[in-house]
Amino acid sequence: MSDILPNQAFEMATSGIYRPASATLDSAKSRKDPEGAAKEFESFFIANMLDQMYAGIEVDGMFGGGEAEKTYRGLLHQEYGKSIAEQGGIGVAKMVSTEIIRMQELANQ
Repeated sequence: MSDILPNQAFEMATSGIYRPASATLDSAKSRKDPEGAAKEFESFFIANMLDQMYAGIEVDGMFGGGEAEKTYRGLLHQEYGKSIAEQGGIGVAKMVSTEIIRMQELANQ
């Protein structure tokens, strides 16, 4: 992925078209550590899944709400994603890692 400005990254992340650099074959990290890159992708995938799950849940006005909660809810989902991925995840990292390695082998032939 080419260099992007922070506001472009925000727009891409909120529109659902953002792909972390570790998810691409050309990423230096994926070449050196495919398992780590795959785990990072899985954590991003889980965080986005949690964002979608909680998108329709109304916040209890008595105990929360407002712009701060919207901001920190996304950060909380990122940390949940990291934690879930570190503890074994949901199986996405293994498949992505296998595919990264396969694609690298094809590129080296």
